[in-house]
Amino acid sequence: MSILSKIFDKNKRTLNRYRKTVEKINKIEPEYEKLSDEALKAKTEEFKKRLENGETLDDLLVEAFATVRETSKRVLNMRHFDVQLMGGIALHEGNIAEMKTGEGKTLVATLAVYLNALTGKGVHLATHNDYLAKRDAQWMGPIYEFLGLSVGFIQAGMETADRKKAYQCDITYGTANEFGFDYLRDNLVYDLEDKVQRGHHYAIVDEADSILIDEARTPLIISGPSDTPSHLYTKFAGIARKLKKDEDFTLDEKGKAVILTDEGISKLEKMLGIDNLYDPKNIHFLFHTLNALKALYYFRRDKDYIIQDGEVIIVDEFTGRLMHGRRYSEGLHQAIEAKEGVKVKEESLTYATITFQNYFRMYEKLAGMTGTAKTEEDEFKQIYNCDVVVIPTNKPVIRKDQNDLIFRTQKEKWNAVVSEIKERYKKGQPILVGTTSIETSELLSSMLKKEGIPHNVLNAKYHEKEAEIVAQAGQKGMITIATNMAGRGTDIKLGEGVVELGGLYVIGTERHESRRIDNQLIGRSGRQGDPGESRFFLSFEDDLLRLFGGEKLKSIMGALKIQDGEPIEHGLLSKIIKDAQKRVEGIHFSIRKRLFELDSIMDYQRSSIYAHRDWILSQGDYDDHLKEIFEDVVDRIIESSITDEETIDKEELKKKLLSYGIVENIEFDTVEECKDKIFKILWDKYKSKKEEFGEDFKKIAKFIMLRIIDERWRKHLEAIEHLKEAVSLRAYGQKDPTMEFKKESYIMFEELINNIYDDTVSYLLRIVKVDTSKEEEETKKKIHQLNFVHNDGSVINREEKRKQNKKSHKRIRVKR
Repeated sequence: MSILSKIFDKNKRTLNRYRKTVEKINKIEPEYEKLSDEALKAKTEEFKKRLENGETLDDLLVEAFATVRETSKRVLNMRHFDVQLMGGIALHEGNIAEMKTGEGKTLVATLAVYLNALTGKGVHLATHNDYLAKRDAQWMGPIYEFLGLSVGFIQAGMETADRKKAYQCDITYGTANEFGFDYLRDNLVYDLEDKVQRGHHYAIVDEADSILIDEARTPLIISGPSDTPSHLYTKFAGIARKLKKDEDFTLDEKGKAVILTDEGISKLEKMLGIDNLYDPKNIHFLFHTLNALKALYYFRRDKDYIIQDGEVIIVDEFTGRLMHGRRYSEGLHQAIEAKEGVKVKEESLTYATITFQNYFRMYEKLAGMTGTAKTEEDEFKQIYNCDVVVIPTNKPVIRKDQNDLIFRTQKEKWNAVVSEIKERYKKGQPILVGTTSIETSELLSSMLKKEGIPHNVLNAKYHEKEAEIVAQAGQKGMITIATNMAGRGTDIKLGEGVVELGGLYVIGTERHESRRIDNQLIGRSGRQGDPGESRFFLSFEDDLLRLFGGEKLKSIMGALKIQDGEPIEHGLLSKIIKDAQKRVEGIHFSIRKRLFELDSIMDYQRSSIYAHRDWILSQGDYDDHLKEIFEDVVDRIIESSITDEETIDKEELKKKLLSYGIVENIEFDTVEECKDKIFKILWDKYKSKKEEFGEDFKKIAKFIMLRIIDERWRKHLEAIEHLKEAVSLRAYGQKDPTMEFKKESYIMFEELINNIYDDTVSYLLRIVKVDTSKEEEETKKKIHQLNFVHNDGSVINREEKRKQNKKSHKRIRVKR
């Protein structure tokens, strides 16, 4: 109790502080009512000047909120309640505001959005679906436009130019998916002009529990089909066998590297029928050749890997154990499959990925609003550093929430639901029935059709239609069957004479894995002090009860000798069900936490790569940066050529320098002298290339560097996915998967950077005049054909969910 009272007291203290601010806003309301429209509009410029002169947003809050409230009265005929002002303060402070359904969260957001948009850095409001993004932007837009601020909204499938325009606005509405995908897309562009977002200043997430918690389980992924058909691996396996060791290539066994000689490059160009292996469009041929040669000379069957059931399975070099589920990265595994003549597995390539957790943590300030957040307060605090503030309702809630009715079988449950609907329908009371899947909503619909009871079926297929149906659900005699999540963000207003009938009656046909989603459904009834009622009809065959707590409940039912078709109803049973939900919530939290931990390790890598890309896109001169890269490459060439006696192995050095086109013998006395001489040779070659290309060099160098980064990063992401699978198995060996992932992904990232630097030097020294605009056009075209995927997952009835996902998971294909 003491912990609960502390939480309650903290919330109470926060609300008392907010009330004092609300009193100040109310005090100046009469003064603002007297202002002309022009004087009210002029407030925006006044606030912006005061910010420039050193005042803070907190200093402006009282006057800014009074301005928005007065504007809303004039343009929308809606006046913010005191509790809505409190919600606005909570949002401005970067909290999650828990406000019950029907308390007007859309209007609440305008207060914090306006205040934070005064900075000119842009405010993002993330909604649950495209329909709500467009509706809210158009509905609340007149407030902002009256006050001189611009408003835009993002929709799936929107053209790049329109997206950019929407992000240039002071306020941008859009779905969480679209904001996340736009961020990833922006880090695939080859021209700064093609970026659409302009930073991550302040975001408000509507339905924060759904987006930041439920949907945080699966990452946003931009993927595309592998542009390497499997026969290409087979072709290069054949080519590798025709190339001669020490004539066409040399081996650096220490670094497990392959270095092509000039003769080898010419032979390869002839075999492939190409003019220049180092033309950017042929970059993949070089990767394939080197991988095929590595597979042939460095990887031995029954030592490094075995063939089992037609698959190449890696053998752990330290333990000798088989590493099921682990694959060599960067196309090497496919090269070994081709060498061995087994089926080459084609894989879809991940171009970019991020979780909602790490995307929304990029914002300088993050806030959210939802009807249900308190049960997840710890998670909001741990992952997003947001406190939950429970805002009181404008009017007391008088809805009656009845105990659950539990039946032996699903058949008995559905019969009871139908007879309950029939009875209430005779009275004319509107009913909203919540189901957990499309299948069950269709089953109930067919049963009601047999009884001749008119009704609407709502599943999450058409958002515009969905909102329309939900808005009508409070009319007399209306029966609406909806999946539990349907209608989020849309109010159900009661029709004439419905209050006298007891308000909206909500029937739940199954308990959801999360208590919050049940609470969302219940909260559709009893808004703004309206009467209402809710009840859940359950059976022992429901997934939640069957998997968590079913036996305990069944034994109670057996002991009570309950007859067929008769339900049981008791507070103790409700407690058992809540415990089952808590267990599932715990499982989900641990899944999300692990995903967050793994993605946070990746976040450092992603940020470094994207920052590097941005730097390349924005620079006019790359010399200083390339000098550092050349120095790094030279250092590593020397380090890997030093013998145990700490002298340089000249033969080893000669082999390594071949891959950079250096054939001359280098005389030196010390390691430092050797470094200086090699650097000078490489840098002079670079300068002569730069002179040869003249004005075009910057564009070509930029394109080559970006192309190398993207190719290597893509392959790195593929390797990381295999690593995630592999480390999860190590928990069985009493190892911490997160620590294992951290350790190995760090080594892989170091290798990635080394590979990027090596490729950059190698390519820049070998480029010949080519038309890069054509290649750039092809690359841009590829980016526009990618898939943008965000699936959701569940620990209950995974098979069933998998079938449903095939039909209804969120997949957005971007076509241009």
